[in-house]
Amino acid sequence: MSRPFTPRHSPSANSFVRVNGKIRAREVRVIGANQQQLGVFSLGDAINLARSQGVDLVEIAPNATPPVCRIVDFGKFRYEQAKKEKESKKHQHANKVKEIQLSATIDPHDFGVKLNHAIDFLCEDMKVKITLRFRGREMAHQEYGFQTVEKFTKEVAPYGHPDAPPKLIGKGINLMLSPLPRNKRAKHPRATELGDESFDAPESNDEPEPPAAVHPSAREPVRSVPIHAAERPASTFGHNPFAELEIKVAQ
Repeated sequence: MSRPFTPRHSPSANSFVRVNGKIRAREVRVIGANQQQLGVFSLGDAINLARSQGVDLVEIAPNATPPVCRIVDFGKFRYEQAKKEKESKKHQHANKVKEIQLSATIDPHDFGVKLNHAIDFLCEDMKVKITLRFRGREMAHQEYGFQTVEKFTKEVAPYGHPDAPPKLIGKGINLMLSPLPRNKRAKHPRATELGDESFDAPESNDEPEPPAAVHPSAREPVRSVPIHAAERPASTFGHNPFAELEIKVAQ
């Protein structure tokens, strides 16, 4: 016989919490609102005790014998659980590993871009795996690859440290970098630059002033000056259209 279809959004066994009448035990061990143990009660008595205080009976240890329940407001309980999960996720960044690939003949600009990425990852408490691959005849000059890795390690020293010396594995060099503790780690360079621009950049008041309005009567008269034949531009046409042109010059 096939199993019934499980809804996609159904709560899992770990996230589902039984409250009040959904608890499936005849007797429960009750913990009060102030974290004190009140003893073992029947399920009905425990629910009535919680209702008398205007809160809920929440099952926190369903696998215990008897199950452990807590007298607490269910909304407050969910808030506390979400806060604990958020705090635990902050310490999981160190388990994440980001890989950065280098080459023995890497361009200086590409080297700087890779370096900025590594600093970003280390400042976010992530590990960085440096991988340098040799191609073709580059295996005959492995010293250049080790020099590149050592230079990269020195540049990120204020933010992370290598777990072990770089090792040659196959046709490449591998190195693992771990972030330094927050109290020993240098500040993020990009965050410092943004802070300097936002606080130290003075506002420029050297805008050009608009020209003052001139009354029409105060303007200089305009006269017409004919162009002499010697000053007229040469033209390849049989009839020069600029022959009778007059230029107005302000006095």
